[in-house]
Amino acid sequence: MSQHSMIDIAKAPNSAYGKKDWEAVKASVTPGVLYDEIATHRKGKGVEQFLAVLQGWGKAFPDSKATYQNAVASGTTVVLELTWHGTHTGPLETPEGSVAATGKHIEVPACMVVEVGDGKVKSIRHYFDMATLMRQLGISKAA
Repeated sequence: MSQHSMIDIAKAPNSAYGKKDWEAVKASVTPGVLYDEIATHRKGKGVEQFLAVLQGWGKAFPDSKATYQNAVASGTTVVLELTWHGTHTGPLETPEGSVAATGKHIEVPACMVVEVGDGKVKSIRHYFDMATLMRQLGISKAA
């Protein structure tokens, strides 16, 4: 499989998420997809747990989507460098409780390490800067 094809497969769940097309998200991942959100310590195994995490973000940031700065594929691994953009218009569930909508726009840099197999995403390790997110929402003054 070409590097370009691998990158397209790795981006597919994010593209579907950007449209809030949950059926397309399901179609882009394997049934046993593993998701590890490093900043929040949330992990999901399987399509339903993965969807629950994405739907939570979609509820908090209904207009959220990714833009890409870089993508590299090697073997079955794709690394995506991206920025999440969105407006906080719904409740954001965090490990410390719910954060009411602030109406503020976010631009959060992130990196995803995606494993691909059988033409679908098998796993995602998602790294993003939670301090930047909280600062942009006005929740924290941390640098």
